[in-house]
Amino acid sequence: MFAEKLGRLMQNMLFGKTKYITVAVSPGEAQQQALPPDNLPKHVAIIMDGNGRWAVQRGLPRSAGHAAGTEAVREIIRASDDWGIKHLTLYAFSTENWSRSKEEVNALMGLLLKYFASEIDELDAKNVCIRILGDVEGLPKAQRDAVRAAMERTKDNTGLNLNIALNYGGRAELVRAAKALAGKVKSGELEPDAIDEAAFAGELYTAGQPDVDLLIRTSGEMRLSNFLPWQTAYTEMVFEKTYWPDYDRAAYLNSLRAYSMRKRRFGNA
Repeated sequence: MFAEKLGRLMQNMLFGKTKYITVAVSPGEAQQQALPPDNLPKHVAIIMDGNGRWAVQRGLPRSAGHAAGTEAVREIIRASDDWGIKHLTLYAFSTENWSRSKEEVNALMGLLLKYFASEIDELDAKNVCIRILGDVEGLPKAQRDAVRAAMERTKDNTGLNLNIALNYGGRAELVRAAKALAGKVKSGELEPDAIDEAAFAGELYTAGQPDVDLLIRTSGEMRLSNFLPWQTAYTEMVFEKTYWPDYDRAAYLNSLRAYSMRKRRFGNA
Protein backbone atom coordinates (compact mmCIF):
# COMPACT_ATOMS: atom_id res chain seq x y z
CA MET A 1 0.00 0.00 0.00
CA PHE A 2 2.76 2.42 0.92
CA ALA A 3 4.70 1.56 -2.23
CA GLU A 4 1.59 2.16 -4.36
CA LYS A 5 0.97 5.57 -2.78
CA LEU A 6 4.61 6.53 -3.21
CA GLY A 7 4.46 5.44 -6.85
CA ARG A 8 1.37 7.55 -7.49
CA LEU A 9 2.99 10.53 -5.82
CA MET A 10 6.13 10.23 -7.93
CA GLN A 11 4.05 9.78 -11.10
CA ASN A 12 2.04 12.90 -10.34
CA MET A 13 5.21 14.88 -9.72
CA LEU A 14 6.74 13.72 -12.97
CA PHE A 15 3.66 14.78 -14.94
CA GLY A 16 3.10 18.04 -13.10
CA LYS A 17 -0.11 17.13 -11.28
CA THR A 18 1.38 17.71 -7.84
CA LYS A 19 3.43 20.72 -6.90
CA TYR A 20 6.47 19.81 -4.86
CA ILE A 21 9.70 21.10 -3.44
CA THR A 22 13.07 19.41 -3.55
CA VAL A 23 15.29 19.12 -0.52
CA ALA A 24 18.88 17.97 -0.11
CA VAL A 25 19.19 14.87 2.02
CA SER A 26 22.35 16.32 3.54
CA PRO A 27 24.02 19.73 3.19
CA GLY A 28 25.87 20.05 -0.09
CA GLU A 29 24.62 16.69 -1.36
CA ALA A 30 23.78 16.59 -5.05
CA GLN A 31 20.98 14.06 -4.66
CA GLN A 32 17.61 15.72 -4.12
CA GLN A 33 14.42 14.26 -2.70
CA ALA A 34 10.90 15.53 -3.21
CA LEU A 35 8.39 16.69 -0.61
CA PRO A 36 4.86 17.96 -1.36
CA PRO A 37 4.70 21.42 0.27
CA ASP A 38 0.92 21.37 0.69
CA ASN A 39 1.19 18.32 2.92
CA LEU A 40 4.10 19.32 5.13
CA PRO A 41 3.30 19.53 8.84
CA LYS A 42 3.22 23.02 10.26
CA HIS A 43 4.20 21.78 13.71
CA VAL A 44 6.55 18.85 14.34
CA ALA A 45 7.27 17.57 17.85
CA ILE A 46 10.05 15.09 18.58
CA ILE A 47 10.70 12.88 21.59
CA MET A 48 14.46 12.55 21.29
CA ASP A 49 14.88 9.09 22.79
CA GLY A 50 17.69 6.54 22.85
CA ASN A 51 20.81 8.54 23.73
CA GLY A 52 21.69 6.32 26.68
CA ARG A 53 21.15 3.05 24.83
CA TRP A 54 23.17 4.36 21.88
CA ALA A 55 26.08 4.97 24.24
CA VAL A 56 25.76 1.66 26.10
CA GLN A 57 25.86 -0.26 22.81
CA ARG A 58 29.23 1.36 22.15
CA GLY A 59 30.62 0.79 25.62
CA LEU A 60 30.43 4.50 26.42
CA PRO A 61 28.95 6.37 29.39
CA ARG A 62 25.37 7.57 28.96
CA SER A 63 26.62 11.16 28.95
CA ALA A 64 28.45 10.41 25.69
CA GLY A 65 25.12 9.52 24.11
CA HIS A 66 23.59 12.82 25.21
CA ALA A 67 26.58 14.69 23.78
CA ALA A 68 26.17 12.86 20.47
CA GLY A 69 22.48 13.69 20.54
CA THR A 70 23.22 17.41 20.40
CA GLU A 71 24.64 16.88 16.91
CA ALA A 72 21.30 15.43 15.83
CA VAL A 73 19.52 18.40 17.41
CA ARG A 74 21.62 20.77 15.32
CA GLU A 75 20.96 18.83 12.11
CA ILE A 76 17.20 18.52 12.59
CA ILE A 77 16.81 22.20 13.46
CA ARG A 78 18.72 23.16 10.32
CA ALA A 79 16.65 20.77 8.21
CA SER A 80 13.38 22.11 9.64
CA ASP A 81 14.45 25.64 8.83
CA ASP A 82 15.64 24.69 5.34
CA TRP A 83 12.44 22.80 4.52
CA GLY A 84 9.92 25.35 5.75
CA ILE A 85 8.66 23.71 8.94
CA LYS A 86 7.12 26.56 10.94
CA HIS A 87 7.14 25.09 14.45
CA LEU A 88 9.49 22.50 15.94
CA THR A 89 9.17 21.23 19.52
CA LEU A 90 11.95 19.13 21.03
CA TYR A 91 11.50 17.16 24.26
CA ALA A 92 14.83 17.81 25.96
CA PHE A 93 14.32 17.20 29.69
CA SER A 94 11.20 16.09 31.53
CA THR A 95 10.24 16.68 35.14
CA GLU A 96 10.69 12.94 35.63
CA ASN A 97 14.30 13.10 34.41
CA TRP A 98 15.41 14.60 37.73
CA SER A 99 15.17 11.07 39.15
CA ARG A 100 18.11 9.91 37.03
CA SER A 101 21.57 9.63 38.54
CA LYS A 102 23.23 12.83 39.74
CA GLU A 103 26.04 12.29 37.23
CA GLU A 104 23.66 12.02 34.30
CA VAL A 105 21.58 15.02 35.35
CA ASN A 106 24.72 17.12 35.81
CA ALA A 107 25.93 16.07 32.37
CA LEU A 108 22.61 17.06 30.81
CA MET A 109 22.62 20.44 32.56
CA GLY A 110 26.19 21.01 31.39
CA LEU A 111 25.25 20.18 27.80
CA LEU A 112 22.39 22.65 28.02
CA LEU A 113 24.81 25.46 28.82
CA LYS A 114 27.22 24.40 26.09
CA TYR A 115 24.41 24.15 23.56
CA PHE A 116 23.13 27.67 24.02
CA ALA A 117 26.65 29.09 24.17
CA SER A 118 27.62 27.43 20.88
CA GLU A 119 24.36 27.67 18.94
CA ILE A 120 22.67 30.96 19.88
CA ASP A 121 24.54 33.04 17.29
CA GLU A 122 23.52 30.76 14.41
CA LEU A 123 19.94 30.40 15.64
CA ASP A 124 19.56 34.16 15.95
CA ALA A 125 21.16 34.75 12.55
CA LYS A 126 18.68 32.29 11.00
CA ASN A 127 15.78 34.25 12.52
CA VAL A 128 14.81 31.38 14.85
CA CYS A 129 12.53 32.27 17.76
CA ILE A 130 13.22 30.20 20.90
CA ARG A 131 10.54 29.39 23.44
CA ILE A 132 11.06 27.23 26.51
CA LEU A 133 8.17 24.95 27.47
CA GLY A 134 8.35 23.99 31.13
CA ASP A 135 9.18 25.24 34.59
CA VAL A 136 12.15 27.52 34.01
CA GLU A 137 12.17 28.53 37.67
CA GLY A 138 12.96 24.94 38.60
CA LEU A 139 16.26 24.94 36.68
CA PRO A 140 19.64 25.69 38.29
CA LYS A 141 20.52 29.39 38.13
CA ALA A 142 23.11 29.15 35.36
CA GLN A 143 20.77 27.18 33.10
CA ARG A 144 17.83 29.42 34.01
CA ASP A 145 19.82 32.52 33.04
CA ALA A 146 20.99 30.92 29.79
CA VAL A 147 17.54 29.97 28.54
CA ARG A 148 16.05 33.31 29.54
CA ALA A 149 18.80 35.12 27.67
CA ALA A 150 18.15 32.97 24.59
CA MET A 151 14.42 33.68 24.69
CA GLU A 152 14.97 37.40 25.17
CA ARG A 153 17.50 37.61 22.36
CA THR A 154 15.28 35.81 19.82
CA LYS A 155 11.80 36.91 20.94
CA ASP A 156 11.25 39.20 17.94
CA ASN A 157 12.53 36.72 15.34
CA THR A 158 9.97 35.62 12.77
CA GLY A 159 11.42 32.42 11.30
CA LEU A 160 11.25 28.90 12.70
CA ASN A 161 9.56 28.75 16.11
CA LEU A 162 11.80 26.45 18.14
CA ASN A 163 10.17 25.15 21.32
CA ILE A 164 12.45 23.35 23.75
CA ALA A 165 10.56 21.35 26.37
CA LEU A 166 12.78 21.67 29.42
CA ASN A 167 11.82 20.64 32.95
CA TYR A 168 8.50 19.89 31.27
CA GLY A 169 5.62 17.65 32.31
CA GLY A 170 2.40 17.44 30.34
CA ARG A 171 0.10 16.94 33.32
CA ALA A 172 1.83 19.75 35.20
CA GLU A 173 1.21 22.03 32.20
CA LEU A 174 -2.51 21.24 32.32
CA VAL A 175 -2.67 21.91 36.07
CA ARG A 176 -0.82 25.20 35.52
CA ALA A 177 -3.34 26.25 32.88
CA ALA A 178 -6.29 25.31 35.10
CA LYS A 179 -4.86 27.31 37.99
CA ALA A 180 -4.35 30.34 35.73
CA LEU A 181 -7.99 30.21 34.61
CA ALA A 182 -9.18 29.70 38.18
CA GLY A 183 -7.22 32.77 39.23
CA LYS A 184 -8.86 34.86 36.52
CA VAL A 185 -12.29 33.67 37.60
CA LYS A 186 -11.52 34.45 41.25
CA SER A 187 -10.35 37.97 40.38
CA GLY A 188 -13.43 38.64 38.28
CA GLU A 189 -11.41 38.91 35.08
CA LEU A 190 -13.13 35.88 33.54
CA GLU A 191 -16.61 34.40 33.79
CA PRO A 192 -16.72 30.62 34.32
CA ASP A 193 -18.99 30.21 31.30
CA ALA A 194 -16.35 31.90 29.16
CA ILE A 195 -13.91 29.05 29.71
CA ASP A 196 -13.68 27.03 26.51
CA GLU A 197 -10.98 25.15 24.61
CA ALA A 198 -9.53 28.35 23.18
CA ALA A 199 -9.28 29.94 26.63
CA PHE A 200 -7.59 26.84 28.01
CA ALA A 201 -5.15 26.63 25.10
CA GLY A 202 -4.28 30.27 25.68
CA GLU A 203 -2.82 29.36 29.08
CA LEU A 204 -0.53 26.62 27.76
CA TYR A 205 3.17 27.07 27.07
CA THR A 206 2.37 26.82 23.35
CA ALA A 207 -0.22 29.61 23.39
CA GLY A 208 -0.58 31.17 19.95
CA GLN A 209 0.90 28.17 18.14
CA PRO A 210 -0.97 25.45 16.22
CA ASP A 211 -1.43 21.98 17.65
CA VAL A 212 1.14 19.35 16.75
CA ASP A 213 0.60 17.83 13.29
CA LEU A 214 3.35 15.22 13.48
CA LEU A 215 4.95 13.64 16.53
CA ILE A 216 8.11 11.61 16.04
CA ARG A 217 9.66 9.38 18.68
CA THR A 218 12.98 7.71 18.12
CA SER A 219 14.43 4.51 19.68
CA GLY A 220 11.43 2.26 18.98
CA GLU A 221 9.46 3.15 22.11
CA MET A 222 5.77 3.76 21.45
CA ARG A 223 4.39 6.08 24.11
CA LEU A 224 4.01 9.81 24.74
CA SER A 225 5.76 9.93 28.12
CA ASN A 226 3.74 12.87 29.46
CA PHE A 227 4.57 15.02 26.41
CA LEU A 228 2.09 17.62 25.10
CA PRO A 229 -1.13 15.73 26.01
CA TRP A 230 -3.38 18.63 24.96
CA GLN A 231 -1.51 19.63 21.80
CA THR A 232 -1.33 16.08 20.41
CA ALA A 233 -5.06 15.31 20.50
CA TYR A 234 -5.17 14.77 16.72
CA THR A 235 -1.50 14.44 15.89
CA GLU A 236 -0.14 11.85 13.49
CA MET A 237 2.57 9.74 15.11
CA VAL A 238 5.66 8.14 13.64
CA PHE A 239 7.78 5.81 15.77
CA GLU A 240 11.31 5.30 14.48
CA LYS A 241 13.59 2.48 15.66
CA THR A 242 16.67 4.66 15.18
CA TYR A 243 18.32 5.96 18.34
CA TRP A 244 18.33 9.75 18.49
CA PRO A 245 22.07 10.31 17.84
CA ASP A 246 21.69 8.46 14.51
CA TYR A 247 18.52 10.31 13.46
CA ASP A 248 19.64 12.49 10.55
CA ARG A 249 18.18 14.42 7.62
CA ALA A 250 17.48 11.26 5.64
CA ALA A 251 15.57 9.72 8.57
CA TYR A 252 13.69 12.98 9.14
CA LEU A 253 12.76 13.09 5.47
CA ASN A 254 11.35 9.56 5.73
CA SER A 255 9.25 10.59 8.72
CA LEU A 256 7.89 13.58 6.81
CA ARG A 257 7.13 11.36 3.84
CA ALA A 258 5.20 8.95 6.06
CA TYR A 259 3.17 11.91 7.33
CA SER A 260 2.51 13.19 3.81
CA MET A 261 0.95 9.85 2.85
CA ARG A 262 -1.65 9.98 5.59
CA LYS A 263 -5.17 11.33 5.35
CA ARG A 264 -6.08 13.26 8.47
CA ARG A 265 -9.75 12.90 9.36
CA PHE A 266 -10.02 14.65 12.75
CA GLY A 267 -12.81 12.30 13.80
CA ASN A 268 -14.67 12.43 10.48
CA ALA A 269 -15.38 9.42 8.30
